[in-house]
Amino acid sequence: MNQPHHPYMVAQKAIAQLKSAIHLLLSQPPYELKNVEIGRLLGILTGHVRHEGHIPRALLAIMETEGVVEQNPSTKAWRLRTLEDLRGRKPEAR
Repeated sequence: MNQPHHPYMVAQKAIAQLKSAIHLLLSQPPYELKNVEIGRLLGILTGHVRHEGHIPRALLAIMETEGVVEQNPSTKAWRLRTLEDLRGRKPEAR
């Protein structure tokens, strides 16, 4: 499975690159974006009929499980978690 073009390796690299792109977006002003905004900015706001946005939402769910991003429950916008968040402190305003 260590072959560079093995389908598993190709898929893992693609997911890592998409997560990196989301990280880059959220590390720049305005620092918080909604799922639909992330999808449009990256050109991945797609899905089957009446379910557009599943690709960025699935990636955000993976990143949330990894502790990288979190969603503001009131605005539904996503942001990167900070070291202060991970230590249990409230982050300062940017």
